[in-house]
Parts: sequence; structure tokens; C-alpha cells
Amino acid sequence: MRFGKIAALLVALAVAAEGAGEDWMSRLDGGRSLATLTLPGTHDAGARFEPLPGTIQCQTLTLGEQLAAGVRFLDIRCRHMRDGFRIYHGSVDQKLTFEEVLATTLGFLDGHPGETVVMSIKPEHKPAKNTRGFEETFEAYVGQHPDRWWLAPRVPKLREARGKIVLFRRFRAERTPKGIDASVWPDNAVFQSGNLRVQDVYQVGKAAEKGRQVVSLLDEARKGPPATWFVNFTSGYRTRAFGLHDIPAVSKPVHRALREYLGEHPKGRYGVVLLDLATPDLVRALYETN
Repeated sequence: MRFGKIAALLVALAVAAEGAGEDWMSRLDGGRSLATLTLPGTHDAGARFEPLPGTIQCQTLTLGEQLAAGVRFLDIRCRHMRDGFRIYHGSVDQKLTFEEVLATTLGFLDGHPGETVVMSIKPEHKPAKNTRGFEETFEAYVGQHPDRWWLAPRVPKLREARGKIVLFRRFRAERTPKGIDASVWPDNAVFQSGNLRVQDVYQVGKAAEKGRQVVSLLDEARKGPPATWFVNFTSGYRTRAFGLHDIPAVSKPVHRALREYLGEHPKGRYGVVLLDLATPDLVRALYETN
């Protein structure tokens, strides 16, 4: 058996060992707003391939493994090509289509109808060879399963969203209102936009400072107003020789800081917490705070 197959088997066994992650939302009160929950998320959820180690890959788990582990917020980056979406990280093709993303997500929800998945959709890299805009192509995808999307411009209650994909929209919508509007997004910043409170500082000088920014927003979410949806990116990179990005140099120490914080505050509302290189045990530590 090749090393890659052995590694995949070990990941699958780890996910299976965390089997409670498949249905953790089904045990919650359906009257709760998603904004009052802790939702484990994955930054650049489809970014698994890279030309050089540590530079592009944001996840080792497949989308199916992420969902089975308990991830409920997927950050999906779509390059608009030939009137369709392919998943990219920067200029790097991640060998995944949006059709495959939807098939995996809806297949999971078919088997676990008490769950919901929030999907952030953001344009990535340069559009190519299209006859229509990004919004129109997105509408074409929605048209294939219109009853499986939550597109109202407000954060739903869990009972409203069960079995559906909730759109967290990071693209401009000019034709009709669509989902949670996250199209105003200052770069590399901590900011407030409407009812969204976001920490997305990804250019990291010192990992310890990034850890403090993550913890600061966790504290805000724990004590903040229930109508505010807190979105906390633990992800980022440091720049190494020749301008290359180093993702693990940030994720490893920030994960340690997050584990320490959750050990001290095992219960609470922490909003969406997005991880690079997510592991089933850390995802579980997050959803068990609910």
C-alpha cells in the first residue's frame, strides 16, 4: 500500500473515531440562531494541493472528511471559468469543481438532515472565457437544487436551515438579494460590517500576535450581543525566504493557543472559528462548546 493511501486510511480512521461529529447540530434546540452557536469552519476548505510544501495547502482532510468531523462552515474559493466554477487557491487549481463541492455537501445533508452547512462563496483568481457574470453562474447552480439553499438576507434559526446550505456571500449581488451579505470585506483586517464582526488578519508577523487576535475575538463572541455574528479566522501565513508563504508556521502555534483557550473556557458561544489544517479533535473541541 502506498504512503498516500496509508495516510488517507489513518485520516479516515481518525474521523470515524470522532463519529459524533456527523450529527452534533441535530442535538441542539432548533430555535437557536446560527449566530448564537460555535461553528467549526475551514479556511480555503478545498485547498489541498500545492507546488511547494507549506505554501498553498490549507487542509489535509477532504470536504467529506471535514463535514464528517463536524465542520459546518466551508470557505469555498471559486474561479469563474467557462461559465462554471473551479476551486482555486490563488492561481493554483485545486482539482475540484463546484459541482463536486455541492454533491459532497448535499450528499452529507441527505444523510444528516438535522445538520446545516454555511458556505462562504468568494471569487478567486482571474475569470476566464465566460459569457455571463459570476452572480448569474451562481444562480445556475442554485437552480439545480433551489429548495436546498437558504438565500434570505438574514442569519437563520437552526430549524429553518436544517438540511440546507446557508449562503455566506462574498461576491456582489446586483440582480436579487442573496444570502448573508459579506461582500464588504476589508483586506487583512479586524472589522465590523452590519451584524458581522470579523477577524481576518492573514499576513502574520509573529504567530503570538495572531493568537492574541484570535483569542480577543473569542472573548468578544463569548460576551457579545446575540444578534452579532462573529467570524474568526485562525488562518494566516508568515513570509519566508524568496517571498514564499509558510502556513504551518502560523497554524501550529495558533492551534496551541486555541486549545489552551478552549481548555480554560470549555463552554460558550464563540461564533464561526475557521481553521487551517483542521483536525477532527480540534473541530470536536469547538462544537462541544455549544
